[in-house]
Amino acid sequence: MDNPQQEVLEIFKATGALLEGHFVLRSGLHSGHFFQCARVCEDMRAVERLGALMVMKLKKLSFTTVLAPAMGGLVIGQEVARQTKTRYVFAEKVDDKLELRRGFRFQPQERVLIVEDVVTRGGRARECIDIVNAMNAIPVAIAMLVDRSASEVRFDIPAIPLLELSFPTYPPDFLPETLAVLPVQKPGS
Repeated sequence: MDNPQQEVLEIFKATGALLEGHFVLRSGLHSGHFFQCARVCEDMRAVERLGALMVMKLKKLSFTTVLAPAMGGLVIGQEVARQTKTRYVFAEKVDDKLELRRGFRFQPQERVLIVEDVVTRGGRARECIDIVNAMNAIPVAIAMLVDRSASEVRFDIPAIPLLELSFPTYPPDFLPETLAVLPVQKPGS
């Protein structure tokens, strides 16, 4: 396919990963659309293709390690590391805060690419940046499957999305009637 954005969207649709309804996002905001990346990750051909598309966008970057936040970034992060033949580590939630565990460490000046599934407000990506900085390593960029922030989320490092798609989000006390009448789902990231 000539249009990578369209191809990524088609992969999400074909795998049943783009849901419609009334959803509570990890950010606490509500939306009529939800990217359930776990559904994409059921299909290894889709994961491999998404990884290849992401790697194409990363060609100008120099990194030796991929860091992914659990849960959402685990599969795509590992696939990007596999295709780039780089080291792969992940951060896990401990008391709702991401941490490196299992003996994972970064060396000073180690160049780290952060890979995430969906960014709405960028909280988990920022936590990963903080982890990398705290060990005096270098966060080179954040690569993501989907930027659903309408390009409003800004980082101090480059952000590289495969798909930029902005669906409206709403605070829980300001829902449009069309959303408020639907049953609320919290499918998880």
